[in-house]
Amino acid sequence: MKEYKMRRGEYLEERIPDMEATVEDYFGPITDTQEFKGSDLFVIGEPDNPVFEKIVAGTVEYSGKKDKLGVEFHERDPTELGPDELEAAGEAVDAKNDFLLEATGRDAKARRDSLKRSVEDDPDHDVDA
Repeated sequence: MKEYKMRRGEYLEERIPDMEATVEDYFGPITDTQEFKGSDLFVIGEPDNPVFEKIVAGTVEYSGKKDKLGVEFHERDPTELGPDELEAAGEAVDAKNDFLLEATGRDAKARRDSLKRSVEDDPDHDVDA
């Protein structure tokens, strides 16, 4: 499960007031919920895009801190996809990126840079220079 922060001064509930409807719009009908760190996230057991096997997404709530977006994409092995499904791969990437951009306000490059900084700032992360 990956957790994404919002931009400074922004809050997830302001960016996406109705998480359930937004998740369904991007990925398909919600079939279940899954507990993660005390929050119930939405499970899409049969996503609209055939590239995805399952998607788990929703708000991870923290008391005293800003909520984060929790997302886990389970994708099918590309070697198992037929020609029509391979065509859907580009749409799957677009859906993921568009959803994450809408939720976090950060594009793919900004999310990668933020992830690098969080690893660099982690005191438990040993790097031999």
